[in-house]
Amino acid sequence: MMMAQQVVFDELGGPEVLRIEDVELGAPGPGEVLLRVDALGLNRAEALFRVGGYYYRPTLPGSRIGYEAAGEVLAVGAGVTGFSVGDPVLTAGAGDMSTNGVYGDHLRLPADSVLRRPGGTDAATGAALWLSYSTAYGALVEKGGLRPGDTVLITAASSSVGVAAIQIARHLGAIPVAVTRSAAKRERLAQLGAAHVIALDEGGLLDQVAEVTGGRGAEIVFDPVSGPGLAEVARAVAPGGLLIVYGWLDPRPAPLPLNWTLRILGYGNLQVTGDPEVRRRVWHFLDAGLRAGTLDPVIDRTFDFEEIVEAHRHLESNSQIGKIVVTVRR
Repeated sequence: MMMAQQVVFDELGGPEVLRIEDVELGAPGPGEVLLRVDALGLNRAEALFRVGGYYYRPTLPGSRIGYEAAGEVLAVGAGVTGFSVGDPVLTAGAGDMSTNGVYGDHLRLPADSVLRRPGGTDAATGAALWLSYSTAYGALVEKGGLRPGDTVLITAASSSVGVAAIQIARHLGAIPVAVTRSAAKRERLAQLGAAHVIALDEGGLLDQVAEVTGGRGAEIVFDPVSGPGLAEVARAVAPGGLLIVYGWLDPRPAPLPLNWTLRILGYGNLQVTGDPEVRRRVWHFLDAGLRAGTLDPVIDRTFDFEEIVEAHRHLESNSQIGKIVVTVRR
């Protein structure tokens, strides 16, 4: 039996409800692995989960939290193959966060929720990789059929998933168009590979989309916001194109245009990448892109494990470009 530290919360609320507690962690059982965690990746899903706005609710009190960690295998349970002690790994979503949340310095998890780190990445990069890039790949490629030359309109483009979508579109020869609320992020998004950047404080969305697409619209629109603005976003889709909605940052009802000339897909990443064959394809796609240098996770800011509350406050500030990472010191 070993002692570990894990982040839990007892009530819904702001970042201040998160606390670190000491727990006893037994040896891995059949089909499980024991991990030492070196870095955590923060996701908007976890902020929504903490306040009760995610698609499932936490089990309180004492709910765990977190989808994304990177570290090293310390032990494997009976029946586990494919992992050895010392292997560098990352987590790929282990179901309900209340029971399998990964904010901790050591974890015992089902082996099928763990993957070897692709591309020879370090722990911080590994923690910034899987959920963002698998979401963008799964939606755009597995479900969206993205092709070279397609224009992809990416809303909330400065998020970690938005940055991943820009890089994946570039990697495949598509044309990424980044949408951001403020022109202050224009230069950085262009540096990250956006062919065009639309700043909503400089003009209307549809006028700017028409300008950069020659009036055609985008073959794929990739949106995590939804809400009342979805009707306008949908009008940016080219005739016969595809609107992919992968989140609900605005939880209000989402109207759609009255005259539909588009296809609409609601995307849930864990339902797609939960398929072992899809997960295998994602892993190889990321490994190739990382080794080629066309995929390169962007870390906005790094916090210490003891600063988890401050890290969540930064997550909610919407000021970041890329991923927020929390490192575990020993």
